[in-house]
Amino acid sequence: MNRFSALGVALCLVTCTLDVFSQQGSQRHVLTIGEMFSLVDSNCISLRPARTGVEEAGEGLREARRSRLPDIQASLSFSYIGNGWMSDRDFSNGTKAEMPHYGNNFSVEATQVIYAGGVIRRGIALAELAKENAELEAIKQRKDLYFQFVGDYLELFQQRNLLGVYESHIEQTAKVLQEMKAKEGQGLVLPNDITRYELLLKNLELQRTRIRNTVEILNTDLVTRLGMAPGTEILPDTTLLTRVLPEKDKDEWLQTATRQSVSLQQLTLGEKMSRQEEGIARSERLPQVALVASNHFDGPILIEVPPIDKNFNYWYVGVGIKYNLASLYKKKSSVQKQRLATRRVQEQYADAAEQTRLLVNAEYIRYREEREQLQTRLKNVELARQNHEVVRHRYYNELALVTDLLDADNARLQADVELANSRVSIIFSYYKLLYLAGII
Repeated sequence: MNRFSALGVALCLVTCTLDVFSQQGSQRHVLTIGEMFSLVDSNCISLRPARTGVEEAGEGLREARRSRLPDIQASLSFSYIGNGWMSDRDFSNGTKAEMPHYGNNFSVEATQVIYAGGVIRRGIALAELAKENAELEAIKQRKDLYFQFVGDYLELFQQRNLLGVYESHIEQTAKVLQEMKAKEGQGLVLPNDITRYELLLKNLELQRTRIRNTVEILNTDLVTRLGMAPGTEILPDTTLLTRVLPEKDKDEWLQTATRQSVSLQQLTLGEKMSRQEEGIARSERLPQVALVASNHFDGPILIEVPPIDKNFNYWYVGVGIKYNLASLYKKKSSVQKQRLATRRVQEQYADAAEQTRLLVNAEYIRYREEREQLQTRLKNVELARQNHEVVRHRYYNELALVTDLLDADNARLQADVELANSRVSIIFSYYKLLYLAGII
């Protein structure tokens, strides 16, 4: 049998006392980490902005793709034309000129860009990368929430384990106190010894109350943020403590982190986006060529004297070339600026990759340390309980003082608390490795 599976039996003695606060009408629910992740996906409002950002980026991509379509402009106007006035060049001999009073104008013009130096193509590619980046940001937000909820979940788990430890010690202390009172009449126990043990019992009960309050706070926070029914009492999945956690090779963790880290993927996308921006900056120094088609329907014809009160329709098609000469000296700096931005993103990626490897390496060492520490904690519990039994036997045979018995009680309590914390610490360290490696 695996050592973790075998040792899990010992922990069950600790976790079986999960009698914590009970609210009238509350419903107990054993919540696994997988179920918690599902509730985060479906109910956590913190994910909504990131999902909306993905939709927004999708609309931006559709808008960028529409830039390939022709531009069509139409205008329609009606006007009242006043009478004209004519004179000689020296403004003498002025005469009134009768004009047609009602004018109309209707025009339609279509422009199709056939060459813009790659601005349109690069703009679409940039929008695609922006959408991909928004999706990665949503994934990153979800993973961050996963890890945050795992921390809260395991904190609740740890507090419940501690509550079980204190419940057990309160029960044992009360039993010892009862035995002391029974021996007091025989003159084997001093009243002062009973007083000191009553004080110990009160301190244990006070600590139990504090832990219960912490459990209630953590439980309420999780229930509310996960969108569960009010009053639900979350019971952590105790099989986590007996489950064998895989121990991968460090190099495998490092390779996984480099490959699956969302932050590194975003920086890779950032470099691609910066290169597209660099290409757009270069394209702005190139001419634009477009096909143009236009139709005009105007009236009256005012360019003739006297004016002709008739409609005049004309149309044309052609090719237009537009070139901004100022871009030759204005856009040179923008191209260089964008090249520097690309280099900056590359440097950020190198730094982030190094930091990720260092974090994974450190947490991997901590994870192995936690696994080894568990063995020490188990041995400490065994020795503390043996010591307590010996001291207790010596105390009742008047071979030890009550202070020795109190020290043995405190040592046993400390060992049990450290064991409960150690088991949860292993699970947290493992999930932190999963988080740093980009797996969750």
